[in-house]
Amino acid sequence: MTEQERILYLREQLHEHNRRYYVENSPIISDQEFDLMMHELQDLEAKHPELYDPNSPTMRVGSDITKEFKQVRHRYPMLSLANTYNEQDVEEWYNQVKKGLEGEDFEVCCEMKYDGLSISLTYEDGRLVQAVTRGDGVQGDDVTTNVRTIRSIPLILQPGLGYPRNFEIRGEILMPWSSFNRLNEEREEIGAQPFANPRNAASGTLKSQDSRVVAERGLDAYLYYLLGDEVHYDGHLEGLEEARSWGFKISEGMRKVRTLQEIYDFIDYWDKERRNLPVATDGIVLKVNSARQQRNLGFTAKSPRWAIAYKFKAERVCTRLQEITYQVGRTGAITPVANMDTVQLSGTKVHRATLNNEDFIKSFNLHEGDYVYVEKGGEIIPKIVGVDESKRAADAKPIEFITTCPVCGTPLRRREGEAVHYCPNDSGCPPQIKGRIEHFIARKAMNIDSLGAETVDTYYERGLIKNIADLYELKASQLNYEGNREKSAKKVVDAIEASKQVPFERVVFALGIRMVGETTAKLLARHFKNIEALRNATVEELTDVEGVGEIIAVNVVEYFQDERNREIVDRLIGYGLQMSIKEETKKSNILEGKIIVVSGVFSKHGRKDYEERIIEQYGGKRSSSISNKTSFILAGDNMGPSKLQKAEKLGIPIVSEDEFLEMIGFDENVGNEGRKTKDDNDNPSTGSGKGPDEDKPQGPVQLSLF
Repeated sequence: MTEQERILYLREQLHEHNRRYYVENSPIISDQEFDLMMHELQDLEAKHPELYDPNSPTMRVGSDITKEFKQVRHRYPMLSLANTYNEQDVEEWYNQVKKGLEGEDFEVCCEMKYDGLSISLTYEDGRLVQAVTRGDGVQGDDVTTNVRTIRSIPLILQPGLGYPRNFEIRGEILMPWSSFNRLNEEREEIGAQPFANPRNAASGTLKSQDSRVVAERGLDAYLYYLLGDEVHYDGHLEGLEEARSWGFKISEGMRKVRTLQEIYDFIDYWDKERRNLPVATDGIVLKVNSARQQRNLGFTAKSPRWAIAYKFKAERVCTRLQEITYQVGRTGAITPVANMDTVQLSGTKVHRATLNNEDFIKSFNLHEGDYVYVEKGGEIIPKIVGVDESKRAADAKPIEFITTCPVCGTPLRRREGEAVHYCPNDSGCPPQIKGRIEHFIARKAMNIDSLGAETVDTYYERGLIKNIADLYELKASQLNYEGNREKSAKKVVDAIEASKQVPFERVVFALGIRMVGETTAKLLARHFKNIEALRNATVEELTDVEGVGEIIAVNVVEYFQDERNREIVDRLIGYGLQMSIKEETKKSNILEGKIIVVSGVFSKHGRKDYEERIIEQYGGKRSSSISNKTSFILAGDNMGPSKLQKAEKLGIPIVSEDEFLEMIGFDENVGNEGRKTKDDNDNPSTGSGKGPDEDKPQGPVQLSLF
């Protein structure tokens, strides 16, 4: 078998194993076997860039290419459904359908209404060619690159399954509860505002300019509508069952019914059972199953007459507010918490609910001892949604937000434009100190896995550590205080010593700078190269880094302006932590004095190679934005229209990839430093596993929903 044949074989096998794992939940090989096959394919694709395939399994990991989403007009409009919240409206709809069909028997397909982001997927010859969001129903954003990272969406269908040559299938992109909870934990760790619900999180993720972020967040998809000129199924459910056999993830909770009572039974069942689903749902969708009957019923100005959405009511209870307490997070963020009389809500006992911030409290005009209405946001997170003012005591006092830290007493601050108050005493407030140390030792930071939160608390209470730098002063004899922990003490000290080899990007993340998460830390480290340049950077220099806004920049500057933080960093430098990125060998000064903006998708080298290596190796400087100082734009395919327009306005030259390589005299035969590899930005080749004539069917109505 040639290497080219091996690439094709591995792609076929990995697509099949992805389908079995993410769609059917029935894997037949281990994760390790999957990873070995994936790594082999990565290596082979790196050797054969001429065999690049945008639908290769290695595309699942995504890239950090920054792009502007192109607007695409839907071939068939994606209209919304009429909503109803009670059984009387459902009965009225059912009777209108019966009347519209002049007494003809009909079936209704009942299915879950998933709470996510609507998506339209187009396939040609069994290959995914385009993914577009609903947008305004007439046109949406092309998010194909991001959707390719969602493992439950097939990139290539197995041949011979009878699917049409061209078709469209629509559904919902979702963030499962497990991914949502993990993401919010990570956001809280860096002091970022948690997402309110999985739908917002899924929407924000899918619109990310960095498809690697999409890949990391674990989105899922359920498909619920099949359409196209070559689709010939009169039955809506029957068509979806066919689509399931092609490899698409179709909900198992679909059912055809005939009577109104059967519809009610379906609604009642899922109103309870939905709480056991791995994804968020907010109702039931009812559709006349026959496409022929759908066409006969037609549409109103805004929605089809043959379908309706029944929205579940959120369970709500009323309980008494006992008091409000305040929590101090790692970054000093103050979170008010409502402590209430315990009540049963959606199957669990609830006695606490977050109040978010001062503005949230004021929006309800909360008073001491109020009776509040509580719901579970997204069926998981308890939240206060109202106040029963008729039960308020005449002498009740309004809730006043605290002005000092509840732990250390330091006056609180609130930056302009931010909703959160925070304690600025980051080096003297115990919850912040311990939280920063716990963040520092975390797996994605310094990875000192021999320590944990309880151990950190013990060391702090014993006075062994007061900041992150103190970790590197610890000795085994100090930790073996009971005389029987010599082995574990040595393990801790060895793990701390080993952390000195952690790369600079993770050291920046580990410092715990407010709002600087893992991705931002990488951007800062790669841009400034070393800790000295980073800690002396101005707000203007920081905001020049693509992906870093003014709020983050101010946080970075304030962190390094604090003399206590500068002292800690100096100590970390002295202990030998990695405080710089290894510089690439300079090849020539041909680009000396040139400021270059990189835009678009490239075929011969990755965008990241140009931005972070090649330009610098030849003496140039990269900029993320176009200005009068820009020497020229290195432009690949799909260059952003706004950048092109600005370049033309300023008279900035546009240089193609081939022209650029000729300009610098780049030798394709010398080394592979710029060659497209598995670490590419634009066309990455990395990835790892799992992880309806009237009586004759002519295809469905050419329309989709939600």
